[in-house]
Amino acid sequence: MAKKIAVEENLTGLRELLRKQGYTVVNPGGDENVLAMVITGLDNNTMNMQDITTKVPVIDAAGKTPDQILARIRELG
Repeated sequence: MAKKIAVEENLTGLRELLRKQGYTVVNPGGDENVLAMVITGLDNNTMNMQDITTKVPVIDAAGKTPDQILARIRELG
């Protein structure tokens, strides 16, 4: 079974890389059971919701290459 990663829609290069590596890519905010969530800025109000809580690691993609983010995801399992 493929591991699911929640990735913001605007991170198209990362989404494609993860799919090629066998990950299932979903949009953040769903009730999916994901390994991690990748967003473009922790200071941003993701999806205009201020009360979002998550029990999975959140990776800030700002200033990182897709390969760097992939390496971080691999560290998680």
